[in-house]
Amino acid sequence: MKLVVVSAGLSVPSSTRLLADRLATATAGRASAEVGVEVVELRDLAVEIAHNFTNGFPGRKLASALASVTAADGLIVVTPVFSASYSGLFKSFFDVIDPDALAGKPVLIAATGGSARHSLVLEHALRPLFSYLRAVVVPTAVYAASEDWGAEGLPERIERAAGELATLMSGLSTPSGPVQTEQGKGTKDEFTVVPFADQLAALAAR
Repeated sequence: MKLVVVSAGLSVPSSTRLLADRLATATAGRASAEVGVEVVELRDLAVEIAHNFTNGFPGRKLASALASVTAADGLIVVTPVFSASYSGLFKSFFDVIDPDALAGKPVLIAATGGSARHSLVLEHALRPLFSYLRAVVVPTAVYAASEDWGAEGLPERIERAAGELATLMSGLSTPSGPVQTEQGKGTKDEFTVVPFADQLAALAAR
C-alpha cells in the first residue's frame, strides 16, 4: 500500500512535519500490509503552485506530487494554523488538484498551532474541505499545540487516528476514481445539476 503525507510546514525544523512523520510511522506500524511512505513538502512547491494558477498547468515537481497524491491508498495531510484556518499554501495545493482525485480516498487530517484555542480548525476548516472533495476522513483528527509536545494525550490521539487510517486503507485499497459513462467518455456524478435558467424555462412552459 502507498501512503502519501502532505506537509504544509514552512520552517526547518517544522512541528508540522514532525507531527506528519509521527502519524506516518504510527499508520505504517498498524497496517496489515507493507506500507510505502512518500512525503510531499508543499514549501518546495510554492512557486509551481502559484504558476499553476496563472498559466493553468503544473510544473514538473508539482505534477509529480499531484500524481502521487492521486495514486495513494491513503493520505495524511497536516497544516499549520494561520489566521484561525489552514495555511494559504495548503489550500492552494488542494485547489489545483483534480476535484475527483480524492473521491473515496481515506484521509487523516491534522494541524499544528501555537495555542489549543485553534484546535477546532480541524472541524470547521479541514474536515469540510475534504468532505467537499468526497474523501473519506477518519473520525479522529489530530491537533498539536505547542504545549502538547511531550505531554500526555498526543501520543494516544496519534495512535488512535493512525489505527483508523490503517483500517480504512486495508478496506479501501482498491483504486477509486470517477465513474465512467456508458460511452466510456467523461464522467458522471451521482446527481445531475440542472441549470437554474433551464428550471425557469421548464416552469414557464407549463
